[in-house]
Amino acid sequence: MVVILKIILAILIFSFIIIFHELGHFLFAKKCGVKVNEFTLGLGPTIISWGKGETKYCLKALPFGGSCVMEGEDEESDSDRAFSKKNKWERFQIVFGGPFFNFILAYLLSVIYIASVGVNDTTITDVMPGYAAAEAGIEAGDRIVSLDGYNVHFYSEISIFTFLHADADSIEVVYERDNQKYSTTVVPKYDEESGRKLIGIQNANEYVKVSPIGVLQYAAYEMKYQIYVTLSSIKMLFTGELSVNQVSGPVGVVTTISDVYDQSVTSGIFYVFINLLSIAILLSANLGVMNLLPFPALDGGRIVLIIFEAIRGKKMKPEIENGINLVGFALLMLLMIVVMYNDILKLM
Repeated sequence: MVVILKIILAILIFSFIIIFHELGHFLFAKKCGVKVNEFTLGLGPTIISWGKGETKYCLKALPFGGSCVMEGEDEESDSDRAFSKKNKWERFQIVFGGPFFNFILAYLLSVIYIASVGVNDTTITDVMPGYAAAEAGIEAGDRIVSLDGYNVHFYSEISIFTFLHADADSIEVVYERDNQKYSTTVVPKYDEESGRKLIGIQNANEYVKVSPIGVLQYAAYEMKYQIYVTLSSIKMLFTGELSVNQVSGPVGVVTTISDVYDQSVTSGIFYVFINLLSIAILLSANLGVMNLLPFPALDGGRIVLIIFEAIRGKKMKPEIENGINLVGFALLMLLMIVVMYNDILKLM
């Protein structure tokens, strides 16, 4: 029963994020006067469909993915309300609407998260003897402002920054003490216990509530942090620092949600809610960023084609554009199969 509950929770989180993404496309399509033929959640065979108007709403068998099928999007159409008949700015809005709504969702969820638990800021509670921070004169009570020019607002940002820049020979640290800012350069030292380089600072992991204005401000910082992590991970994939085998797909995310549930449930339902909310923020921001990648079949790929059209001064032939998107979709499906296969192997 518990296993079924965890699977249902994972499906609900996935579905909510995907529906919000497709809702962005849907609303911008309506705004620009484009006819939406079908609005779906999931992939594969249709389980149920409804709708008496021009749009058919469908629930598919596989709860991963979704679509907003517009008139004239992937086929020729003589309708004045076809996607292909709209100008470049209108088509850009419709395509960008999906990722944009993912960022809106990530922000709204971040507001709820910060308002519920508060903020664990970058104030240092302890400095480890023999490490770079202590040698540079950084003390407990100091607040880290930036690392190599990257402004940090949560202590977790410091941890992820040092992890993502594990090969850095040195890091420029700006910190604040008694309302005065200081700058120093630290050389991370390898720590055998953690298995990575550390600059030697610690935090008590205490969360402090902030004002309503502070909630709105830190929610934006939270979204910025999640986008930064996603972009950095993509960069590491291209540089070879991460392999495709380390990438998680739907099965891997379900496993993560299951693990988070198991770790949180003993502390109470509130902690289950907060930790799943944190995952939802990451997934929504991640989906927004991934969809903006300039790859065929993704929203980013379609935006590139619109920009190319604007530079070229005329539209690409529909059969060529559709062929590019079809190849891109096939490659994405192949990648999804590989990632899902790796996720299953990890479970075994």
